Amino acid sequence: MTLTIAIGSTNPVKIAAVESVLRRAFPAAQFISMAVPSGVPDQPWGDDETRQGAENRARAARAAADAGFGVGLEGGLVDTPVGWMTCAWCAMVGRNGNVGYGGGVRILLPPPVVANLKQHGELGPAMDALVDEHNTKQGRGAIGILTNGLIDRQAAYEQLVAMAAAPFVTDYYHD
Repeated sequence: MTLTIAIGSTNPVKIAAVESVLRRAFPAAQFISMAVPSGVPDQPWGDDETRQGAENRARAARAAADAGFGVGLEGGLVDTPVGWMTCAWCAMVGRNGNVGYGGGVRILLPPPVVANLKQHGELGPAMDALVDEHNTKQGRGAIGILTNGLIDRQAAYEQLVAMAAAPFVTDYYHD
């Protein structure tokens, strides 16, 4: 029986990140992607809300596809002592309900982006306005734009996917 991994997104960047990492751990896996609800606002605020959105997406995708694993990625914003920063989470849910999490990917948002957030309400449209492009979140994303290409959104998300997969690729998390 082929292992199916369901990805709770139709965003090509998120799909590519999941497939790039998990194909190494599960070479024979079949990947499917689908739009599923996050259960949180379109722009999650804070780590808790962002992590919950990732987990909700992972659970919904796994259940909808009756897959061996479901994977969800969610990007959010967090207010820190040094200013507004991005945050991102990945959750990977197994058929037995076990969950792995990976979180991080923080970058300080510059003042023009914070100002755009007040107008647009979400990071994606705020970044689009900053660079006068459309749908940057399905491309280089805020991280790619703000680092001038030193890292892109897919590479950043790949780290989160690898961390979320840890309980499923090692025996260290089992009693």
